[in-house]
Amino acid sequence: MQDYRKLFVWQRAHQMAVDAYTLPTYLRKPEAWPLRDQILRAAISIQSNLAEGAGRGSNPDFIRFCWHSMGSCNEFETDMLLAFNAKLLSSDVHTRFGKEVSEIRRMLTGFMGTLK
Repeated sequence: MQDYRKLFVWQRAHQMAVDAYTLPTYLRKPEAWPLRDQILRAAISIQSNLAEGAGRGSNPDFIRFCWHSMGSCNEFETDMLLAFNAKLLSSDVHTRFGKEVSEIRRMLTGFMGTLK
């Protein structure tokens, strides 16, 4: 079992989840609330799957949970794109989070390579 808090990829994912809690400022309209909640769940899921995978007994199990995190990255990214295209988010906010989730995805890919 690894201490997930020491994993740089977890630290970045955790910070992005914390930062995602600023999004309700932008997604205030009642019609945006379901999307806002979905975005927050996806952000939380990225870091949570890494933590859960670190507690599993084998690298193949850990890799499986990394793939779940990767899927949550994609979910977060597509939900942010929807919010941007629906004109619920500014270009700056969309770009900032887009860069961060892309970096986390890149880090996940590298990390899974070290687990194989």
